[in-house]
Amino acid sequence: MSQEPDNSSQMEATEDQIFAQRIAKVAEIKKNDVEPFGHRFDGREEIAAGRARFKPEAPEGEKQEAVFAGRLVAVRLMGKSIFADLQDSSGKIQLYVGKNAVGDEKFDFFKKLVDIGDIVGVSGYMFLTRMGELTLHVEQYELLSKSLRPLPEKYHGLTNVEQRYRQRYLDLITNPDSRDVFKKRFAIIRGIRRFMESKGFMEVETPMLQPLAGGASANPFKTFYEAINSTMFMRIAPELYLKRLLVGGFEKVFELNRNFRNEGVDRRHNPEFTMMEVYQAYGDCRSMMDLVEELVTTLAMEVNGSLEVKRTDGAVINLQRPWRRVTYRELVEERAGKDYFQLDFAGKTARAKELGCDVNDKMPEFEVTNEIYEKLIEQTLIQPTFVMRMPAVLVPLAKACADDPSVVDVFELEINGQEVAPGYSELNDPIEQRRRFTEQYERTKTETDTWDDKVDEDFLVALEHGMPPAGGMGIGIDRLVVILTGADSIRDVLLFPQLRSRK
Repeated sequence: MSQEPDNSSQMEATEDQIFAQRIAKVAEIKKNDVEPFGHRFDGREEIAAGRARFKPEAPEGEKQEAVFAGRLVAVRLMGKSIFADLQDSSGKIQLYVGKNAVGDEKFDFFKKLVDIGDIVGVSGYMFLTRMGELTLHVEQYELLSKSLRPLPEKYHGLTNVEQRYRQRYLDLITNPDSRDVFKKRFAIIRGIRRFMESKGFMEVETPMLQPLAGGASANPFKTFYEAINSTMFMRIAPELYLKRLLVGGFEKVFELNRNFRNEGVDRRHNPEFTMMEVYQAYGDCRSMMDLVEELVTTLAMEVNGSLEVKRTDGAVINLQRPWRRVTYRELVEERAGKDYFQLDFAGKTARAKELGCDVNDKMPEFEVTNEIYEKLIEQTLIQPTFVMRMPAVLVPLAKACADDPSVVDVFELEINGQEVAPGYSELNDPIEQRRRFTEQYERTKTETDTWDDKVDEDFLVALEHGMPPAGGMGIGIDRLVVILTGADSIRDVLLFPQLRSRK
């Protein structure tokens, strides 16, 4: 991006000095009876559309007229001519502003009072320069909004990752790769809705403010609803409400919206995140496996044109179906030894310590085993992998496997070393569900907890009216976008990720 064009002293000016100079320019612009912060500008088309319709073979003398509006991201003075780059959300085009075309007054105004970062509207005709660059020969222009601060590249660019997140608007102006990531993100979300509707699912909305934080195990954000004198929680998951809809007779539903968890912030977690939850009556977890395989591969082809995604480190994720299916037990045995599940508790704890896990003899046995899975196995599952038959104690809302009630009929879809989608054969036995909720409550309650504080009794009552057998699944949309764009961090695919205060 070119630097400030108007004089050499400004080239060395600080940002504060440039701000003061531009404030002075605002006053000068107003003296010229021009509004520096503009007005409606009709008749424009996107730059990409103008570029696409340009015909280089058009007869000489035939003007291919165009009207564009956008931000000036470069300005180059060439005597009685000015070349500039104009950028909108669709792309960029070179402008040629000639004194003969716009007149002395308008040319001098542009030269002295228009800066990089300003938003302008232009009209004229397109042509190819001798170097073959498509250019708009400007016949008229309007200043639509004066930029009071310089774009960042002159001083330090946006190589500082935290600055990119804190000032995303500058990242989007100066970084085309970042713009492309977010265009892909919203193409993915549109594609998800289109795909789900094509499969007969209905999109629904359920409460984000809930009297109980249910449907997952996580620390919620708490607030107080003054009108009803009640503590409320930002939802950690919509699951229990969506299952009420299955009870009510809606057979194929999904919700694509935000969840909130009052937990850590890192490259894979943000306290506010986008999830899609899906429920299909008369299905099971295998129905969900087939659905998510088809969904992700469809999206990959739509947004990338390929089932291979290259990460920034050069590794390739291959989404070609069918995806690997393996049990939780098999993975633990691969990492901790074939004899691991024959060991007693002390032996399992010792084995986990030998492998470098931070465990102790006060932890429940299932937590020791899960520490091995989460710390040593999950991050190694780069290619798509369905991890099946999880311990029942980890998934209290899923149906037990018919041949072994200690494990449940579920999967965790792992891609790129992280969980992207858990799926269940949903538990629809209200007696068993109540037993599991009771067990979970007794295991986790504190001295001040009561049953009504921790257990969604209304959900249990709904289940007692009869819920059809069903498959259910949640998909972490932010993590899916990371995979399909090859991004490094979840923060790269969130327009405004949560950051620690600078104070």
